[in-house]
Amino acid sequence: MFHEPEFLLFASEADLVALAGGGFLILALLALLGDRMRNQRERVERLDRVGWVPWTGVFVACAIIGGGLLAMSLPQALFGG
Repeated sequence: MFHEPEFLLFASEADLVALAGGGFLILALLALLGDRMRNQRERVERLDRVGWVPWTGVFVACAIIGGGLLAMSLPQALFGG
């Protein structure tokens, strides 16, 4: 059975939203890395037949969502209230 860590058990909603925002920003950084890797690879015709991921769109969406979540939650998570 899965048990959540103790520091999450008594975390406030602001703390949980801040963690989710941080997760989205990490995902945005991974999408940025994926976009850079795709742009730097050399074109090989047999490799161009594989699926294509819109890394730029994934990056922008995750960065906006993560930034918004952090902007809304960090004041409450840091300073309480």
